[in-house]
Amino acid sequence: MERISNYQIAVMIILFQIGSTPLFAIGSKAKQDSWVAMIVAAIIGLILLRMFLYIQSIAPDQSLIFLMRMCFGKIAGGMLSSCFLIYFAYESMRNVRDFGEITSVTLLTRTPKFVVMLLVILLAAYTIIMGIETFCRVAESLILPIVFSYSILCLLIFGSKLVKLERIQPIMEKGFKPILTAAFPDLVSFPFGQMVVFLMFWHLMADSNKVKRISIFTYLGVAVFLVGMNMINVLVLGPSLIGNSTLPFLQTVQLIQVGDIFERLDVFVTLLLFLGLFVKLTAFFWAASYGVSQLTGCRAKVSICIVGSVIFASSFLEPNYTYHIWLGLAVSVKLFPIFQILLPLAMFIAILFRKLKKNPPSEDTPAPRENAC
Repeated sequence: MERISNYQIAVMIILFQIGSTPLFAIGSKAKQDSWVAMIVAAIIGLILLRMFLYIQSIAPDQSLIFLMRMCFGKIAGGMLSSCFLIYFAYESMRNVRDFGEITSVTLLTRTPKFVVMLLVILLAAYTIIMGIETFCRVAESLILPIVFSYSILCLLIFGSKLVKLERIQPIMEKGFKPILTAAFPDLVSFPFGQMVVFLMFWHLMADSNKVKRISIFTYLGVAVFLVGMNMINVLVLGPSLIGNSTLPFLQTVQLIQVGDIFERLDVFVTLLLFLGLFVKLTAFFWAASYGVSQLTGCRAKVSICIVGSVIFASSFLEPNYTYHIWLGLAVSVKLFPIFQILLPLAMFIAILFRKLKKNPPSEDTPAPRENAC
């Protein structure tokens, strides 16, 4: 069995969580408090992450497929595992469609979307066929350029004097309710709840004793970064413009102008987003393919071909990009908690019940004495 190093799993979490998150106007319902809603969602996501890690600790060398069967039995666990695999494939499909749409709008305006989407799904399939270690090494090679590039972009945004602190004021003008409404379920579902996919990755770690510490610390670091990026968008564009913008971060970067030298960096940002999208869609693609192979016993290459074909074909079901965004940010995020919260919570309760049944309280334990009068 292939193994993943501690550093590689940390890199995977970073790139996976970043993914396409800076691309969209998430949390815009909370207006200038969208960054506060991100903080609330990140805290809820941390609680979910602790639950995921506890579930994984019951069988450190097993994937989500085995854990579902262990909690709910062979038949029910197999059916629920199939639902999870459909969810992973759907998430991958959404990223494939994002890839094609953004490419058509920004870089290759005359290239048909299906060509771009076919190329990216073939590249992802080839990466998966080469093995999880190859996929993780690809992520390792991308982490430093991505972190460095985002750092430079943030410096250029501040250097262009685009930031206006009054755009995030007043804080919590309408109380906490709009913040909570924006945070749950939308921001919890995307991106923080998507960490559930790592129940397919954690069992491959070479040192399972460090999975909890590495995952939590990495998650916290990425959460701080995402909150900061959300705040930058609000500080530059303002809450009204963000609410009407499809790609706010791209619009933010287009405003950069430092000394008539650094400007028109939107293409550069698009390339960064492509790298994040590729890692995310490939991670979901790999989880779905690996899960199908485990569930059915078919060869890995066969499951990759089947899942890849389904992802590519289903990416054309949405008629246009407006419908795609609406379906993702207004409908799908309301359903994702089924897989990110409800089913993992049911697993958590089932594990606790099994432990309690296995180790019942001893009947020999003396009853507590009553206080003497």
